[in-house]
Amino acid sequence: MIPTDPAAEAALSRLTIDLGAVRRNYRRLVKVLGGVPCAGVVKADGYGLGADRVAPALWAEGCRIFFVATLEEAVRLRPVVPNATVCCLNGLLAGTEDVFTAHRIVPVLNALDQVARWRMHGGRLGHPLPAILHVDTGMNRLGLGDDEWHRVLEAPDILDGVDWMYLMSHLAVADEPENPSNAKQLARFQQVRQRLPHGTKASLANSSGIFLGAPYHFDLGRPGVALYGGRPTEAGPNPMECPIRIEGRILQIRNVPAGDSVGYGNAWTAGRAARIATVAAGYADGYLRSLSGAGTVALGGRTCPVVGRVSMDLITVDVTDVPPAEIVPGTFVEVLGPALTPDAAADAAGTIGYEFLTALGRRYVRHYVDTAAETITVDKT
Repeated sequence: MIPTDPAAEAALSRLTIDLGAVRRNYRRLVKVLGGVPCAGVVKADGYGLGADRVAPALWAEGCRIFFVATLEEAVRLRPVVPNATVCCLNGLLAGTEDVFTAHRIVPVLNALDQVARWRMHGGRLGHPLPAILHVDTGMNRLGLGDDEWHRVLEAPDILDGVDWMYLMSHLAVADEPENPSNAKQLARFQQVRQRLPHGTKASLANSSGIFLGAPYHFDLGRPGVALYGGRPTEAGPNPMECPIRIEGRILQIRNVPAGDSVGYGNAWTAGRAARIATVAAGYADGYLRSLSGAGTVALGGRTCPVVGRVSMDLITVDVTDVPPAEIVPGTFVEVLGPALTPDAAADAAGTIGYEFLTALGRRYVRHYVDTAAETITVDKT
């Protein structure tokens, strides 16, 4: 239940985030991993939900390793989970070595020059420093490529002088379980691991990879979007729980005659006499413009179509078939949430649920609800 608060009472839109749902999603992933440790990816400010809130909730569930993308994210996260292992996926830029060690950040080393700099930095400090070695197995993005890996095979001592926590790689199409690229990447990863010292721990499975089965689990799962309710595979029901609910107030109801248009560009024309609700949500709030004429909202157990173009601050919704008593100005409608998930909105918009999560606007009054701990806080910023 959302608490009474002056800011909340006046807010035109609000975002409720259930940290309990994030915690339950983590438990589901731990169960699928069957005893393999589970990290938490909290990059992009916890996929838009707030890393400063998400990470402590995951810590309470036993998560001890966190991944972020950038060094700046890692530095901000360190005081939030002071005893956790915080890892930076984007690697080690020259000149940042002291920042990593000062804040106890573990770099994911993506190239041999990064390995050399980290080894030298450890030498100056008098002891090997922890790191994760990223080897590309087919994504052609970050990680040691074939040319660098051949150099390792020719001179294995290149990797000496570093305290290797894990060997890792990243799956490109794990959300398509039948795609043969998954098996190819797995085989390549196993080949690489065999050439490293016996006992080197490994991590391959992202959110979708966790659901590919035990051969992909190795020694650490690295879920990201699944923690935040994103579907891990394209087929079948989504086993994860949506932790967000975005609501916008109805600001005005307008009767539109048949033949009249609505919104910018006259993009939608009423085919019948219609009632149109103008709702306080727009692309400045993360409700993507590509949902123009394609999105829906939930109101009173019904779904209503978004008509016309999504603008910066407003959307227009056809509520002709909703009883007038349910659509008075000031009423909140669900724009995204359990009834209209980010994945469903993404399907309509021709994008992916990640984009909706990471685009969550800052104008909302944010309510953090932890249904596991039965606590509620309000973030007015």
